[in-house]
Amino acid sequence: MTSDSSSVAPSSETPEELAASNRLVNRLSLVVFFEWIGAGALLPMLPLYLQHRGASPTIVGLTMASFFVAGLLFQYPAGRLADRFGRKPVLLGGLLAYGLASLCYLIPASNYSFLVLRFVQGGAAGAVEVASLALLSSAVPTARRGRAVSKIYSAQLSGTVIGPLLGTIAGLAHMSLVFIATAILCGIAVIPVLTSSSIEAHDELDTTPAGPMMKVVINRALLGAMGAAVAFGLCIGVYESCWSLLLESRGATVFQIGISWTTFSIPYVFFVRAGGWFADHGDRRKFAVGGLIVSMIFCALWPFVSPIFVLVTLGFFEAIGSSLSLPSIQGLLTQQREPQELGRVQGMFATSQTAAIALSASLAGALFGINRALPFVLAAGIGTIFLIGTAILWANVPGRASQLAALPGRD
Repeated sequence: MTSDSSSVAPSSETPEELAASNRLVNRLSLVVFFEWIGAGALLPMLPLYLQHRGASPTIVGLTMASFFVAGLLFQYPAGRLADRFGRKPVLLGGLLAYGLASLCYLIPASNYSFLVLRFVQGGAAGAVEVASLALLSSAVPTARRGRAVSKIYSAQLSGTVIGPLLGTIAGLAHMSLVFIATAILCGIAVIPVLTSSSIEAHDELDTTPAGPMMKVVINRALLGAMGAAVAFGLCIGVYESCWSLLLESRGATVFQIGISWTTFSIPYVFFVRAGGWFADHGDRRKFAVGGLIVSMIFCALWPFVSPIFVLVTLGFFEAIGSSLSLPSIQGLLTQQREPQELGRVQGMFATSQTAAIALSASLAGALFGINRALPFVLAAGIGTIFLIGTAILWANVPGRASQLAALPGRD
């Protein structure tokens, strides 16, 4: 990979433009924070709640998988809608759909209805993610985009730390309160979208006029980012299906299993902000590929580690490595893109990752039954192939924000 001695590109923003884009990032952070507190509150208890209602393990598995299937199907169409009609309508639609689906959990119905509702929530969450990142990428110059994206990721992951704790405290006996609270939190998240002049102004500025949409150019930066998304997604899918099973096989208690998820999430809240700074001041390719390498090593290592304390502690360090890379991947994904492309670009990235998560999660349980190490090692091995492909694709892609200032709008 080529390098550049300069650190960061100068910003051409006026003080007013800088203040407006900062307000937009702060509003989007609030939206994502409240949405993911509500979404996270459902995660620890929903499978147990379904089981308590008499759902078979197959129905429980299909219900949880439907969330990812919906994301796979709807994230790119959501990006296309965002490019055509604006990001704000897609944001509002996703938040309202998620909240209404949460309220519908209260309606007495068969367990199959939960599968449908979880599917709706998966599509809604995917739409919110794609629209919010597309809006941010179109409003923030590439020289500051890493730090801006890191605020969104930090808000999202803060919600995933707080939400599951709230859901666990409520417990199975009060799941109706969890469903209502999730809907209320989605309603609260709607408020910044409706009241923000910054969101309104940037969305009006970047909405594509009527007529044929600009074609998305497939370049090396985009293909490399999609490869990175697949590599990360393969590992995430294995963790979704097998992490708790692995800890249980080592003799971990329910409390220790829960703590392991929390210790894995906490570093993202703090270190992803550092990752944003590095993305804006260093070579994004190096941080992105470095984080992927860390993830592949740890994924292959887990089944060969026995002490519970070591498993939980090392999870903290894996999260540090991967959190430092996420803003850099987003920076590479969106650099030199026209605003009218960004919804579809984000949709392609999110679809790649969700497809990898869904495939990996669906196969990992069966592979774990054959051999505990098999899903982890296989995911790391295939992920490494995508990692190598990503590094090759990015070899001649500008990695520093300062390199982009003198280049035309596209690679």
